[in-house]
Amino acid sequence: MATTKILVVDDDNNICELLRLYLEKENWEVVIAHDGLAALNTFSKEKPDLVVLDVMMPEMDGWQVCRNIRKESTCPIIMLTAKGEVFDRILGLELGADDYVIKPFEANEMVARIKAVLRRVNGNEPKKSKIVEYDNLYINMENYELRLKGKLVDAPPKEMELLFHLASNPNRAYTRDQLLDEVWGFEYSGESRTVDVHVKRLREKLENVSKEWELKTVWGIGYKFEIKDKDANV
Repeated sequence: MATTKILVVDDDNNICELLRLYLEKENWEVVIAHDGLAALNTFSKEKPDLVVLDVMMPEMDGWQVCRNIRKESTCPIIMLTAKGEVFDRILGLELGADDYVIKPFEANEMVARIKAVLRRVNGNEPKKSKIVEYDNLYINMENYELRLKGKLVDAPPKEMELLFHLASNPNRAYTRDQLLDEVWGFEYSGESRTVDVHVKRLREKLENVSKEWELKTVWGIGYKFEIKDKDANV
């Protein structure tokens, strides 16, 4: 089995070496870059399995690095930032990051976050269908393909995973905390608003796609993918 390769990007060499120490204990290969441009060059050359990406860096910040990586890859990204504001966390997730960790952090927490993301990405769960189809909706998680009315639609990985999870369990209501745990894959000590942001962006894509199903708010609870009763009076 190939060794898991982690790209760590931070301009603080002490943080890089600390993470190298802990990650190599997990038998993961670690490559390091100290600025945004070097991060993109290293990403293209090394093709890592996951990226730990600092936000505030010289040459190019982490937001732009994340944008550029997402143009060519669904490689999981964990943002590393000293900023704790809700806006910064949501921005990273909207750009396609899979998780974020706020400095200062415990190295063991970072290892746990990486393991959770890798489990989710590698699908270390009982095998089940990776395709869901409804009227005018086709989701294929084997290749992260979303089609609406037959047309291929671009969507960040986390939006795809959220929609697939809801659509795979139609008419079941989920709380925001359940979705954070089951889709993001860990006990998310952050904002349930993260789910709201992703649902809002999905609804913009799904608007007027079908009258047979709906991504619906369940007031006081959360969300569900509702299959409408065709025989019900409208």
